[in-house]
Amino acid sequence: MAELLKLNEKELRSLQLAELEGLKFFHDFCESHGLTYYLCGGCLIGAVRHQGFIPWDDDTDVLMPRPDYEKFIELYKKEKPSQRFVLVNDDDSHFSGNIFAALNDTNHTMVKDYQENMDTPHGIPLDIFPIDGLAEGKCARYIQYFFTMVYSLFRAQTVPKNHGGLLGFGSKILLGIFRGKKLRYRIWKFAQKRMTRYSFDESQNVAELCAGFYFMKKVYPRSIYDSKVLLDFEGEKFYAMSGFDEYLKIPFGNYMELPPEEERLPHHDIVKLQLNTPCR
Repeated sequence: MAELLKLNEKELRSLQLAELEGLKFFHDFCESHGLTYYLCGGCLIGAVRHQGFIPWDDDTDVLMPRPDYEKFIELYKKEKPSQRFVLVNDDDSHFSGNIFAALNDTNHTMVKDYQENMDTPHGIPLDIFPIDGLAEGKCARYIQYFFTMVYSLFRAQTVPKNHGGLLGFGSKILLGIFRGKKLRYRIWKFAQKRMTRYSFDESQNVAELCAGFYFMKKVYPRSIYDSKVLLDFEGEKFYAMSGFDEYLKIPFGNYMELPPEEERLPHHDIVKLQLNTPCR
């Protein structure tokens, strides 16, 4: 595995400005097609706290209600609006290691450690996460989480980092048993159907099931997303959910307080970055 890059302040800022181009393109596409999205995670904290990127942040993320997410993928594949911004969404013939869609800016080259040997567009990604309705009963929700984990394992096709013990061992066993790409695809498509059976619009609570083990179990009231607001971000305006304060407090607590200085670090493992060099 290649050595991880440590970006200096100038390099990180150049990366952020390149990521802003992808966010602007995505926003314009959603606006022209009546699609709903929201800033999330570090992007949303940055918009609220810094009116731009968190100074040490190195990526861009957005959320879309599941119906808008599926419609976005459908429209983007059909229209192919840009050769520069490429939709990366895995199927039975393409594998990126992600369990969500991404819009990659191929005018630049960025390789993450887990994608180093993958045949996928290594552009600068805008990660797009769906928001799904949650089951209300305790038993039904555990079943939904189970199918989410099956989906995540067979779509990513790798054992998640930091998942040791029984979970990690079981994941390795399952991937060892079910080796064929077509078979793994059928398994994750079946699991996806089961985990997304609860309507976003009709559910009392929702979750980011495709955002990883930690975030998938965070429960958000559906009312947080009843409307959207425009927030300033790097001199532009992008959408957030109307209940963004409540949304951010659920996973991050007092998000307006800066973390300790030693924790102000980029959190994505990049092994190669060449801005303004088109990726393969």
